[in-house]
Amino acid sequence: MSENQQQLPLKEIIKQEWVRCASDPIYFMKKYYWIQHPQRGRIQFNLYPFQEKVLQQIQKNEYTIINKSRQLGISTLASAYALWLMLFQKDKNILCIATKQETAKNMVTKVRFAYDNLPKWMKSGEKPAENNKLSLKLINGSQIKAVGATADAGRSEAVSFLIIDEAAFIEGIDEIFASAQQTLATGGQCLALSTPYGTGNWFHKSFTKAQAKESKFVPLRLPWTVHPERDQTWRDAQDEILGLRHAAQECDCDFSTSGDTVIEPDMLNFLESTFVAEPLERRGPGGDLWIWELPDYSKSYMVIADVARGDATDYSAFHVFDVAEAKQVAEFRSQVQTKDYAHILFSIATEYNDALLVVENANIGWSVIEQLIDRNYRNLYYSSKADTTMGANENQLARMENGQGMIPGFTTSMKTRPLCISKLVSYIQEKSVTIQSKRLVDELRTFVWKNGKAQAQNGYNDDLVMAFSIGLFLRDTALRFRQQGLDLTRATLGSFHVSTQQAPGVFSYNNPVDNPYKMDNGLGGTEDFSWLLG
Repeated sequence: MSENQQQLPLKEIIKQEWVRCASDPIYFMKKYYWIQHPQRGRIQFNLYPFQEKVLQQIQKNEYTIINKSRQLGISTLASAYALWLMLFQKDKNILCIATKQETAKNMVTKVRFAYDNLPKWMKSGEKPAENNKLSLKLINGSQIKAVGATADAGRSEAVSFLIIDEAAFIEGIDEIFASAQQTLATGGQCLALSTPYGTGNWFHKSFTKAQAKESKFVPLRLPWTVHPERDQTWRDAQDEILGLRHAAQECDCDFSTSGDTVIEPDMLNFLESTFVAEPLERRGPGGDLWIWELPDYSKSYMVIADVARGDATDYSAFHVFDVAEAKQVAEFRSQVQTKDYAHILFSIATEYNDALLVVENANIGWSVIEQLIDRNYRNLYYSSKADTTMGANENQLARMENGQGMIPGFTTSMKTRPLCISKLVSYIQEKSVTIQSKRLVDELRTFVWKNGKAQAQNGYNDDLVMAFSIGLFLRDTALRFRQQGLDLTRATLGSFHVSTQQAPGVFSYNNPVDNPYKMDNGLGGTEDFSWLLG
């Protein structure tokens, strides 16, 4: 209390203090907002200079999005601003949305603790109209409420201040924000804050758009360096405690090095900086066929094709591999009819030395395969009928079986899918594959672990990724055969012939019992891999 205030009546002192707090939230927080510090216990919220600047930005902007390091006190700052609004303005409705209700409740807990520790005169000496773990409502009509992230979170609420905590980790945040945003139309504020969690999600897209000034959000980036009590020694310790990947996510505000991508972000950066290049040619009406290397007639190639399901969000995609070098030399990604896709596959596989053509045979893939057989493509990949029953009826299987229990195409199943993805991971980690397509690297950046399964993030595709994974799996299986190949020379291949009684492209051996080119295919069966040495 100042010397001048000591000469004033108590009511006048309280009035002046009230007016000052109402006009200056920083003053209010430093003097009256108490927090529970994990080490120091109950302490006043003495804002750092960077926190004061953040508060000023929040206060003057309708929409603020903050990409932040952990433990900077920004969630506490948001709770303090929420209580300041509630105390000094009537009928303010504050809504906090987080990954789950328990997390959102933490914001209300902070507000309740600070409210309980206010002087009585600031609380008007009366109990709140509502006070529980999920909400606090004052007698002036202002309130704060915590809700979990559900599709209808915030719907029908007249929200004055919307706090989206840990926004990068909320499933379905796009829909939640779209519905909650409508409640802000009367002039409310929105604060979205989070540490980064990979690329492609709502938080990443919203922050990127904000940086490009393409949205209402004003972006703030707060890496670990803004905290005055942290130095490089502290940062180095985080690497040891959390590991390089999680430390980068928790401290550096770097989208590209965060998240649960199947492929480590630093490896994706390596691929992009080392191999990714502009295509030598772009073919087709939409330029969807990218070619980096024209056929070399001394080389063997594989074409691995994924067939679109047929909906508006799915793509048909294929890669052309230089088998010996594990190198991507061409790529296609587009939405085309199955008949047109079959023609494209026939043409590109023929162009690349009658490449081994591998078509995923689930569901609509059978239509493509049937057309390739009708056109008599001679080097289709065949696999065991026992592993190839998805999406085809018995009549189709009987019609396409080659008489030896083999069916054209490759089946991506619960058994083969993890094997293919495992090969993708190992090839990239070992830097033993060349990826030249930015489209593929972009898909890999949004190919994440979700509930224990590797898949594309919501709103993204993994057509190129899965086709590429299948190619690496088949190449690796075939190369295992080559490595255990008993020092056979190419002269041995003279004993091979293509049977006129079997499906085109399936090799046979004059003496099948002694065929050294048959081996375990990794799926519990055997296959003939002599195509690789052809």
